[in-house]
Amino acid sequence: MKKHRLLPFGLAAFVAVTLAAVGFVATGVAAPQATTFRAGLVSDVGRFNDKGFNQNQLTGLKRAQKELKVAIRAIESRSAGDYLPNMASLARQGYGIVISAGFLLADATKDVATQFPNVKFAITDYSAKIPPFNGTVKNVEGLTYATQQNSYLVGCLAARVANRAGAKNIGVVGGVKIPPVDTFLAGYRAGALKCVPGTTVQIGYSQDFIDQAKCKSVAQNQIDAGARVIFNVAGPCGLGALDAAKQARRWGIGVDVDQAFLGNHILTSAVKRVDTGIFLAVKGAKTGKGYKRGGDLVFNLKNGGVSLGKISKTAKIPKAWITQINKLKAQIIAGKIKPPTTISGT
Repeated sequence: MKKHRLLPFGLAAFVAVTLAAVGFVATGVAAPQATTFRAGLVSDVGRFNDKGFNQNQLTGLKRAQKELKVAIRAIESRSAGDYLPNMASLARQGYGIVISAGFLLADATKDVATQFPNVKFAITDYSAKIPPFNGTVKNVEGLTYATQQNSYLVGCLAARVANRAGAKNIGVVGGVKIPPVDTFLAGYRAGALKCVPGTTVQIGYSQDFIDQAKCKSVAQNQIDAGARVIFNVAGPCGLGALDAAKQARRWGIGVDVDQAFLGNHILTSAVKRVDTGIFLAVKGAKTGKGYKRGGDLVFNLKNGGVSLGKISKTAKIPKAWITQINKLKAQIIAGKIKPPTTISGT
């Protein structure tokens, strides 16, 4: 992960200059009154038109605007170098909470949160209990998602569908190899092997979250090697993987949001309710109740923070398979099955 460490004096000087010249794309409302609670969101490089991860967080922010009567501002990051100045600009303007839209913003979040101890921060896909926060940065809250749980169910369904087609072979295309990506992959592989032992689960990384051509190439290699189902865990880049599946008449699996809107080739999706996470973070910061200082809000199958999207009717999934998936879900919620969060050999 690229570091953005700055000495306190250096950061303060940098922020002072940046605030005078920073350019950003903002959505939401006009400059609010000082008495209005304000909530800000900074995207990662996927930006808010990614049809998934960032866009759904913006949806959560807009929900907060409507239901909690807060003023909002959403700033797009066009490069990693934008993370720190974008967050610093919001903090300097007195926003009540500044939310970082993903794992890659952790170092910049730590730097800015340290400089603005009276501003609340939250970060999607990162625990406030681990480095660089270590639970000691009390104005940072982590928003974490147990995506190994719903991906386990997705893997089970993918393996069943592939096996029915006569090939115990499925694939998954990850973006950058970071823990939030590997959590999806680990659950997917474990679920596939649980339901169809002996299934080959091809795992590949594009090392990119933007370039669709890279993900399409990884997916095509997996299809050429026999994969009957392709799982996208790569943000906007992953749309290329799903397109490769469509062109090869293979099944695709969406991520983060229900990507059934992409077409009939989408078998289902591993839904991650980052919109709910953003809404609850803003609500906690505004009311002073539920904001986890130096701790985490955790989203899982039990509280609906992760789930499955629509299952394609075109796939004609037998009722017995749905019954099995529902049983596995209940066992995960009960703690009888604990899907892994890490993978080896990749």
